[in-house]
Amino acid sequence: MTVSAGLATACTTTTGGTASPSTAGSSAATDAPSADPDVPKVSVPLDASKYVSDTCAIVPQEVLTPLRYTDPGVYQAKGDTAFTQAGPSCSWTRHGEGIGLSVEIGTGTRDRGAGGLAGLYGGYQNKTYIRFLERAPDVEGYPAVYFGIQDDRPKGNCGLGLGIADDLAIDVYAQGYEGQDDSCGAATQVASSIIKTLKGA
Repeated sequence: MTVSAGLATACTTTTGGTASPSTAGSSAATDAPSADPDVPKVSVPLDASKYVSDTCAIVPQEVLTPLRYTDPGVYQAKGDTAFTQAGPSCSWTRHGEGIGLSVEIGTGTRDRGAGGLAGLYGGYQNKTYIRFLERAPDVEGYPAVYFGIQDDRPKGNCGLGLGIADDLAIDVYAQGYEGQDDSCGAATQVASSIIKTLKGA
């Protein structure tokens, strides 16, 4: 089963049970962010460098198991292709259900000067691939936004951009869920666990 989440900058489909990155990500990431006063700032930056080469470890298994993800995550390194320019990622799928989660550390967009939540706001302003953006409640004290090619949350697909530094965001995607509360609830739960992991809690 293929699940299209309609999200910009990372996984938008699952193919053969593995979440696959979207080509929209690299294009949206080239939109240089403007000095938008609405972009929330990160007061205490977090260091995610430990997880660039092991992105799957950024979400503890004790968080994934209650969400019914029992298979190992699939890691994909940042590369030069359209599928991997945004940064390293890890994806998990529920076997045979077409439901998935993915996490992407936006080191590639940061390297191109379009990182962090400012990059997402810049992509939204330019209306290239990010045509929907809405401020989300803070996650463990860190700013977040919902975003995507369109607002697919009612369809069970939620993209959550989590600012961990002014120039670095971690994007969490939940795809194929029942609806907005279900998908965004899962994305927020994973995002919360990421902050705790990065804080060493």
